[in-house]
Amino acid sequence: MLLLLVFAFIAGVVTVLSPCILPVLPIILSSSVGGKPTSKARPFGVVTGFIASFTFFTLFLSSLVQLSGISADFLRHLSVVVIAGFGLALLIPQFQVLLEKFFSKFTRFSPKGTEKKGFWGGVIVGLSLGLLWTPCVGAILASVISLAITGTVTTQAFLITFAYSLGTALPMFFIIIGGQNALRKVPWLTSNTAKIQKAFGVLMIVTALGIAGGADRKFQTFILTKFPNYGTGLTKFEDIKLIRDRLSGITGGDINEEDMGKPTYELTEPKGIRAPELIQGGQWFNSEPLTLAELKGKVVIIDFWTYSCINCQRTLPYLNKWYQTYKDRGLVIIGVHSPEFEFEKDPENVAKAISDFGVKHPVMQDNNFETWRAYKNRYWPAKYFIDREGYVRYTHFGEGSYDESEKVIQELLEEGGSEDISTPVSNPDYQNYAQTPETYLGYGRIAGFASSEKIVKDQISAYTAPAKIPSNGVAYDGDWLVTEEYANPQQGSKLYLNFEAKEVYLVMSSANGYASRVKVFVDGKVESLGEDALNGVVTVESDSLYKIVKLTTPGRHILRLEFEDSNTLLYAFTFG
Repeated sequence: MLLLLVFAFIAGVVTVLSPCILPVLPIILSSSVGGKPTSKARPFGVVTGFIASFTFFTLFLSSLVQLSGISADFLRHLSVVVIAGFGLALLIPQFQVLLEKFFSKFTRFSPKGTEKKGFWGGVIVGLSLGLLWTPCVGAILASVISLAITGTVTTQAFLITFAYSLGTALPMFFIIIGGQNALRKVPWLTSNTAKIQKAFGVLMIVTALGIAGGADRKFQTFILTKFPNYGTGLTKFEDIKLIRDRLSGITGGDINEEDMGKPTYELTEPKGIRAPELIQGGQWFNSEPLTLAELKGKVVIIDFWTYSCINCQRTLPYLNKWYQTYKDRGLVIIGVHSPEFEFEKDPENVAKAISDFGVKHPVMQDNNFETWRAYKNRYWPAKYFIDREGYVRYTHFGEGSYDESEKVIQELLEEGGSEDISTPVSNPDYQNYAQTPETYLGYGRIAGFASSEKIVKDQISAYTAPAKIPSNGVAYDGDWLVTEEYANPQQGSKLYLNFEAKEVYLVMSSANGYASRVKVFVDGKVESLGEDALNGVVTVESDSLYKIVKLTTPGRHILRLEFEDSNTLLYAFTFG
């Protein structure tokens, strides 16, 4: 544990050098002149507010958004308004007087004789910085964030995040102190303090407006395009095996990422296991919240799925048919929606998918993977068949065996005395021609990466596709931002994929709410394309799975994607 804390602190210190931080550095510099230029308390206020804010929002932002309904964007915009307000105070003396009156209300919380306005003003700036600070995340902080997203915040996670934020605050503190010393000791600066204060006020307002309008991301892109190696390697020391082994201890290993694919084979558990209860907390669709205890006497199918998974989508017609056929004979189907990607947590997206796929049975959200863990599940889709007494009698993972599954339904219903279970069993299996495995595009689970360069994590970098793409290999060409979960090609970039299948699907979303356009070519031609590739172009407007290739016969081909803008987020290929 001590080793992780030390490395987390070091990771925080080097964060200030990363390109992700450049856009907010003007705010830190401007903090040197807030309140009285000689205020020794203000830097302590800034770092105190920053440490508290960064630690809290890193660990609890996901829970806060879920509980309060306040969006993360709203909180970020509120921080921008606060920063702009402090800039306005530096620019307009009358506004600064009003601000000082506001902070004077906090004087009773601090000992007499301390410089209160500077400290509390610094705290507010620091609190806002904590929300605007978006470090280039390495393995240590990424592991903590993954725990926070799934609602698992431990003492270890808190201490690691605190150590990281403390390390980040240290260089921030010295930058502010250095600015204050310069204002006190350099004669020219001392004689022009009023003008410098106004200049920093303008800088603070411009920075706030830039962040509000997304200029910070554009600036970061510009820096990384001009200096592609800038910041490379800052988080590499976090990837050493010793650190990885320690991190596996705090994440618990409940979900093995290598097992979180969508296999198309059957795996049968022993019969007669008592079914774990559904863990409430997420939104329900098509029903009020249900429990297995109240469903005793019914035959229940628990179906783990996620809406952008093509394998899950192909099982839905069978589930819909079984529900329609047997719901009045004692069958209940409950879909447990455990999201693979962040956008699949959005209730509106889930509701739209339920409507699009004609799902009528109850569906519960399992955004924190609590029910998933209770069942020790590892697959999408996964079905657990539960008898009237609450025991798991049969399981099936992946697609296929639909006739066998329906016979299990009939047998379990007949055991309980249901009559007229004479429906003919006829469930033709979907013929899957795919020889290429599911291919993820974020560095967290990517395999078969064929570009000449190694992936640079969480930074825009240039890649080159080889002249020959290996079988089942994927290659980036041009400028790409590759994160743990998705890859974001920049305008003019390309993707190459050597696949063997009949159909190709791609999970995509659009960045910043703007529609994006992707050109699709198979063996260099605009032919044999899927229904979402109209005239050879896929328009990405929502977070979904897109059908981009549909061949008349299966075979091995080269897919090329060309990106007309920088707004596309690519998650994973699946095949049929």
